[in-house]
Amino acid sequence: MKGPRTVSIVDALAALDQYDAILDARSPAEFALDHLPGASSAPVLDDVERAEVGTLHAREGAFVARRRGAALVSRNIATLLDTRFGGMPPEWRPLVYCWRGGNRSGSLATVLSRIGWRVDVLEGGYRAYRRQVVADLDELPARHRFIVVAGRTGVGKSRLLQLLAERNAQVLDLEALAAHRGSVLGPIPDNPQPSQKGFESKLWRALRGYDSARPIFVESESRKIGQCQVPGPLIERMRASECVVVTASPEFRIRLLREDYEHFVDDPELFAERLSALVPLHGKARVAEWEAQARSGDWDGLVGELLAAHYGPAYDRSMGRNFAHIDAARSVALAAGADCAGALADAADRLAALYPLAPATPAAAP
Repeated sequence: MKGPRTVSIVDALAALDQYDAILDARSPAEFALDHLPGASSAPVLDDVERAEVGTLHAREGAFVARRRGAALVSRNIATLLDTRFGGMPPEWRPLVYCWRGGNRSGSLATVLSRIGWRVDVLEGGYRAYRRQVVADLDELPARHRFIVVAGRTGVGKSRLLQLLAERNAQVLDLEALAAHRGSVLGPIPDNPQPSQKGFESKLWRALRGYDSARPIFVESESRKIGQCQVPGPLIERMRASECVVVTASPEFRIRLLREDYEHFVDDPELFAERLSALVPLHGKARVAEWEAQARSGDWDGLVGELLAAHYGPAYDRSMGRNFAHIDAARSVALAAGADCAGALADAADRLAALYPLAPATPAAAP
């Protein structure tokens, strides 16, 4: 009976959609940090067991650690066979991997193949995948033409990207991938950020799926979105790309921000806590005044002051310093009297019309 087949990362990625399952044999904590696209966690050692085996290896040597590890792995594989894999048909075809394609994936793949399933093992494991992601993120941005959607806080850039995606435009929504809105007020309730590796995997998947003959709309982000860092080649490509600036009246921006950050209206203490990050820039006295406005419910006045005193100047400095073509940018104005949703939908229609299918061209150096 044949054993499992070893496949390279290049061949595995080319055939990911052909597997019936992609099984990550690493511990749940390793899986949570990052994993191959479409993978599910099938740990042969859980987090506690992995730590136990590692401790044994350090204290008593490799033989004792391997013996204990083999016992634990055997029990866990048996449980997987009795539960998750028990109903799989004879033609079921999984891809199995662990950290570096060694004992954990080899143990699981060997048992599965002996049963009769066609099993592939990823050569080099997750580490080979990670190397591929890093290498691709170095060169993928240069293949594409980006249109940077710029504009001061409150003009609805993130909403515009969503509306453009609904109109079949290519959109790279970095804030959605990072699960963060990109400022001190940016953490999203009940939606933790991915790890840096997880964020880069999401970027990698997105960039690999784009058509280089069509432009990609992306927001004028900073290098850091919460705790996630935008890879250097991508941020530099963005900063050297064509820009379009969205403008809106202060009243419109206040109205839209109140809609987008409604959770702060419901929890002014959380808002005040987040504002403390602005003390080094604006001083304790002024931040205390803003906190008092939040607690008193003066949201329109507070948002207007934050836009004028903090977000507006910060935006102007950042854009002038970082985006080479901002001065030559086209402008799209949001209708002042319209409701937020209608004005943004109209702007999305105009943006989609401005940038039809076009070949990718190299961005000018900043």
